[in-house]
Amino acid sequence: MTRLFKTLAPVALLLAVLLSGVAPARAADMGSWPGIDHVVGKADAPNTIIEYFSLGCPHCADFHAETWPKLKAKWVDTGKAKFIFRDFPLDGRSLAAAMIAQCSKDHYEAFVDAYFRTQSSWGTAEDAKGALKGIARLGGMGSDQVDACWSDSKLMGDIKARQDFAQEKLDIHSTPTFFVNGKKLEGAKPLAEYEALLK
Repeated sequence: MTRLFKTLAPVALLLAVLLSGVAPARAADMGSWPGIDHVVGKADAPNTIIEYFSLGCPHCADFHAETWPKLKAKWVDTGKAKFIFRDFPLDGRSLAAAMIAQCSKDHYEAFVDAYFRTQSSWGTAEDAKGALKGIARLGGMGSDQVDACWSDSKLMGDIKARQDFAQEKLDIHSTPTFFVNGKKLEGAKPLAEYEALLK
């Protein structure tokens, strides 16, 4: 028995090292950006879902049209989970839209929804800035407010810093990417796949 234990010990150690590389990320490893993270749900909810998304991403728009309403109604609105929105703009138009949503403050979620719903128009418009401003106007933001928002170098820097962190520390290179209680899910998935990681 002693000889068997000595033989298996190195194998067990190797397995432990290999498995440590796939352990779920802890909350502390996710980073924190209080100024630009937007949290929906109870702060002390037992489950945490983080989404990295780009407003110009069709798969992200699909998630927000099809799965998000069900996930929100069943888990977030009932206090069982909190959902954290994190912009991960993949192009200049998506960054411009994300900045407007950020500048809307308490209306962030509504602006995100509006830009997803109108993605096919502003995403292909010849005058992208004009199209983005037109949608912002419907939400109560004037042209001067949008220009001031786009001139906010700190906001742009914060979004970029969070994105760099996600790329370098969390190995995120596509959207949407989710972390459900620290476990990574890539792509827009059916509701059941998120629920399998919730408790």
